[in-house]
Amino acid sequence: MERGLYIAASGMLAEMARQDQLANDLANASTPGYTADRVGQRSFGDLLLGNTAEGGSVGPLGQGAAIDEQVTDFTPQALRDTGEPLDLAIQGEGWFGVQTPQGVRYTRNGSFTSDAKGNLVDQLGHQVLGAGNRPIAVSKDGTIDPSKVAVFNVANPAKQGDSYFTGTARGTAAGEVRSGSLEGSGVDPARAMVDLMGSMRAMEAAQRAITTIDSTLQQTATQVGGLSA
Repeated sequence: MERGLYIAASGMLAEMARQDQLANDLANASTPGYTADRVGQRSFGDLLLGNTAEGGSVGPLGQGAAIDEQVTDFTPQALRDTGEPLDLAIQGEGWFGVQTPQGVRYTRNGSFTSDAKGNLVDQLGHQVLGAGNRPIAVSKDGTIDPSKVAVFNVANPAKQGDSYFTGTARGTAAGEVRSGSLEGSGVDPARAMVDLMGSMRAMEAAQRAITTIDSTLQQTATQVGGLSA
């Protein structure tokens, strides 16, 4: 019975991690250039049960579940026109570079604006990088030349929050910068909601299993304790 409690509890923990990922995806369903995550689960393996009296095989028993890996989907998404000259999107592969206090970060979110010095910055006020990691000046009419925006080829990108990624820049990517457009989010809200409901049902099933096992253990303890010597 104790093994059953452990198996059910491990399933709940795995589903909690999966729900956190799905909730984060849903919260960014409208974030430009957002890259969705995919969570995979695995079993700890099976334990082969045998009949101690006869020596025959009873069958396998799972030993619980765990999150196997979390993979980010870097597939470029469709672009949508906004008409805003400082909204930029990369058609194809590549990343924008942004100079932050923690160093250069990379993003696909091209929702940019102009700072007090007339340079192109992101929504957090960090400078968008052009050729040679130089700032990009916004012209007096509020436009920029998209060809001046650097498009980085980034190896091993890793999420850091606020649509930022770290990674190793390896030259220029083949993507083309388009002005007046933003890349859509990589989240499919309908799919994420279906996955979230499925995860909630799996957690409810694990909770019911724990409740049933706990009740059985209480009854067993009560009955054993009530037996006369």
